[in-house]
Amino acid sequence: MVFPFKAIGFDWAHTLVDLGEEDDRKPLEQVYLFLKSKQISLPDFEDFLNKSRELFKSMIELSWTTHREARYEEVLQYLLFNYKVKWEGQTTVQEILKVYYNEVYQERVVFPEVARVLEQLNQNGTPMGIISNTTNPVFMKMTELENSGLKKHFDFALYSSNYPYRKPHPSIFQLAASHFQVPTQEILFVGDSLTADILGAQGVGMKTAWLNRKNKKAESNISPDFELNSLEDLLRIHWAKI
Repeated sequence: MVFPFKAIGFDWAHTLVDLGEEDDRKPLEQVYLFLKSKQISLPDFEDFLNKSRELFKSMIELSWTTHREARYEEVLQYLLFNYKVKWEGQTTVQEILKVYYNEVYQERVVFPEVARVLEQLNQNGTPMGIISNTTNPVFMKMTELENSGLKKHFDFALYSSNYPYRKPHPSIFQLAASHFQVPTQEILFVGDSLTADILGAQGVGMKTAWLNRKNKKAESNISPDFELNSLEDLLRIHWAKI
């Protein structure tokens, strides 16, 4: 296979990995169990959970318009302070986040064809990177990547929680292009979101492939260069279609 692009950027969630049931109750329950095991006094769980949801929802909604990423670790730190949870000297915020996200990641599964497709692209020497919007701390995203078995396929991973802006803001795509060290028009970006992935990548001159696994009708005037129903369709892209 001769692939017509010099590099490929990939979204993560819903593109390479199925997130499963995203439930914030179970992860927070694990945090409570962890803190109680250290004899740390805690507020009412339902009150804590509801406040967490209230704060995080407002941060998420703000991120849609400002493209400033919401970070759950900031919510957690606020709550620990607000409820006067005396965790200092007993544990660390990083340990608490590890407990939280280890539970979150239990639901996540790499889509069946992904490893096979990435291996084929690797064999053809195509540089690849991950450009992902995420509210998760970077140290946990790196753990997730390692545990997924996909890390070996990528030259780098950029997570919005580590930078000022999330997709579709151009800055994170421009950062990816600088890592690839090739002109943006020679980079293909693959993602499941028309607004965050396709529109954002097109804004800096990248070619785009919309991964439409559920064969949904596009509800916007955003036009990707390619439409894929499976990541395997990526291997059938050739110059004649560009």
